[in-house]
Amino acid sequence: MTKGWTPDQMAARCALDIPDGSYINLGIGMPERVADFVPEGREFIYHSENGLLGMGPTPPETKRNPDLINAGKKPVTLNPGASFFHHADSFAMIRGGHIDFCVLGAMQVAPNGDLANWTTGGAAIPAVGGAMDLVAGVKSIFVVSRHTTKDGSPKLVEACTYPLTGLGVVKRVFTDLAVIEVTENGFHVVELAPGVSFDEVRDKTGTEITAT
Repeated sequence: MTKGWTPDQMAARCALDIPDGSYINLGIGMPERVADFVPEGREFIYHSENGLLGMGPTPPETKRNPDLINAGKKPVTLNPGASFFHHADSFAMIRGGHIDFCVLGAMQVAPNGDLANWTTGGAAIPAVGGAMDLVAGVKSIFVVSRHTTKDGSPKLVEACTYPLTGLGVVKRVFTDLAVIEVTENGFHVVELAPGVSFDEVRDKTGTEITAT
């Protein structure tokens, strides 16, 4: 058995924690996979900043329409009742508090819920997109991300050192190693991935983390 969750399994696990009937925005990259995993018996209404409400799962390559894409320019399908609207109206939905959940990627998350996910600073080209609007206007922010960077550095840190996207916004983090709640007392593991021990999670986390 492969230790830990694959990206698809991380996305599926995240979807399990979203209530039926929720309006959801998905960030670019790994969070987009969540659209492919709607738990049986639930309906999710997916929103995209480019002016789309009611996205379905990713289409097979033979049925992709280059004009039907999400904000990350990835091909999508439409569920019955889907609608299109102006980019400004899309952001009015976000800023007006009409989106229930947003799932984002992360470069760093701090135990108080601070999020850095748009630039590492330095020579990097800024590309904040709609992230700052999303963390300010959406009711609950989830993060789907690898637990560490490619070089093994922790993404869950004592304090974010990269430019912040939002202060105290993250509620829950889904990594390849665990599901982690952001509480008043910091990071708390609520579920470990198959084959992963709490000691491994603690060793790969850059700050204190607890478990029941």
